[in-house]
Amino acid sequence: MNDTREPRGRAAPAEAGALRLGTRRSRLAMAQSGQVAEAVTRVTGRPVELVEITTYGDTSREQLAQIGGTGVFVTALRDALLKGEVDFAVHSLKDLPTAQPDDLVVAAVPVREDPRDVIVARDALKFTDLPSGARIGTGSPRRMAQLNSYARSHGLDIATVPIRGNVDTRIGYVRGGELDAVVLAAAGLNRIGRGDEVTDFLSVDTVLPAPGQGALAIECAADNADLVAALAELDDPLTRVAVTAERSLLAALEAGCSAPVGALADLLADGQIVKEMRLRGVVGTTDGTRMVQLSTTGPVPETHDGAMALGRELAAEMLAQGAAGLMGERAH
Repeated sequence: MNDTREPRGRAAPAEAGALRLGTRRSRLAMAQSGQVAEAVTRVTGRPVELVEITTYGDTSREQLAQIGGTGVFVTALRDALLKGEVDFAVHSLKDLPTAQPDDLVVAAVPVREDPRDVIVARDALKFTDLPSGARIGTGSPRRMAQLNSYARSHGLDIATVPIRGNVDTRIGYVRGGELDAVVLAAAGLNRIGRGDEVTDFLSVDTVLPAPGQGALAIECAADNADLVAALAELDDPLTRVAVTAERSLLAALEAGCSAPVGALADLLADGQIVKEMRLRGVVGTTDGTRMVQLSTTGPVPETHDGAMALGRELAAEMLAQGAAGLMGERAH
């Protein structure tokens, strides 16, 4: 997904001294962008104004898997960056295509929020306590694949139901009795102050999150050296190396953001010292009948290239075990 468009002239800033942060309009996007804005003001001493941008993924009512998933929440924000309409943008890292345009740079990946998926269920039920035939809503083929696989191997009877919409809409399906439960990202609920509505946290041994889930990407023009340097103050090296390995695995599988791929790089510590990193990956059919799940553990990569190599190596092992055939149409 390399961007071949000609560079365009930059528009004048809306307010002298203020930095313009491009964000999606959703409540979650506004919340996480607001948190980043406060952090950027702390490190730069400059005010930050939020510029709301509507993306194709926000307006389309189709399932994400049908519209491709890759980049549908990102392209409009990147266009605004390239036109100079905003100075930097905040993305949920799991929505970001793995191919990085040459004229844009991810200047910072802040400390990651909780990467796990969670259940919000009726009657405060846990996942394993849901009744036989329970209807569980999710828009993610990855979640469907792993939930159905777990249910199949543990004798549970569930039905996964494809849904779209913001947090209120999704939880509303449970409150209104249309669904028994919905699956959401812990990070999103925490960022909008609704973590107390979670009825169960899904162990990563049950459902591996999306590559990069819980992490944010702060992106700006590659030629804006001063801003790149300022934003880099917010970068967390351990989060970056972990998500780099996860996204490298996704890229090597030639899979898009909406493919049924889960990945998580755990940092394994001895006391306060991080010693090793364990990268886990999973690919499966959405009905849960076929899964390829592998892991590898080794020293924490010290470079970007080392993290990329770790992801590629695990992806190669997964492909050798038939992962390609489980993803449907692969993204190129």
